[in-house]
Amino acid sequence: MRYEILGPLRLAGGEGTSYIGARKVETLLAALLIRSDQVVAGGRLKEEIWGGSPPKRASAAMHVYVSQLRKILAAARGTDGGPIVTRPPGYMIQLGPDDELDVHAFEARVRQGRTHIQDGRHEAACVSLKSALAMWRGPALVGVSGGPMIGAFVAYLEDARVECFEMLMDAQLTMGRHRELVGQLQALITEYPLSEVFYRQLMLALYRSERQAEALKVYESARRVLHDELGLEPGQPLRDLQRSILLADPRLEPQSAGPATALDGFGRDLDAVGAPGA
Repeated sequence: MRYEILGPLRLAGGEGTSYIGARKVETLLAALLIRSDQVVAGGRLKEEIWGGSPPKRASAAMHVYVSQLRKILAAARGTDGGPIVTRPPGYMIQLGPDDELDVHAFEARVRQGRTHIQDGRHEAACVSLKSALAMWRGPALVGVSGGPMIGAFVAYLEDARVECFEMLMDAQLTMGRHRELVGQLQALITEYPLSEVFYRQLMLALYRSERQAEALKVYESARRVLHDELGLEPGQPLRDLQRSILLADPRLEPQSAGPATALDGFGRDLDAVGAPGA
């Protein structure tokens, strides 16, 4: 069985792909999956399903939802048994050797990509990071209602996705693909307008593409957005990069990739000139 939460929650098993129709049962499954192979207390599950106002017969209702979920998973797996285990003080979903949770595969590919970058294998890093991002089918657990546990996990996954994009853009900049990255970084800034990392990467990509004036306009745009949305000025790395562009700092030029850093030729003091990902 494959459990997929990087998008709408769905099941992929011997009987094909299926979705959970009942909202509260879907929330129950989501809460168990994000704590897979761990016991989730009944009180925590009630909070995810009903928030701070569970009904008087919440425990009885949850027993019904667990029973329904067991039947759904058994049907999806094409077996009589199921992975939901009752274990005080709550319930647990057990992932067997043939089961997969897509977020675990995503995290493994991100770790692999990070290791490749540290080893100077930027092409291999791009392959791993792109395959990780390709697993997303939309916002994680989109459409699933839940409480603080599910909300915190969704926020964690979105942060991990942004970091994956950052590493991918950085690796490709190292490989001299600045011209082809401009459109991708513009799209990322549209999606994440408060990310200073993407602004820095776009400025560098434009500068290396002989578009210095546009790179400086990106800085002004970032400054305006950060001021309007947060009342803040750009951080030191972004300000340093603007100054380096104005001075045509030679360390901004693309260099051959090395094993130690994604922008090795940028000089040893990367933070001083605001290198992407610094």
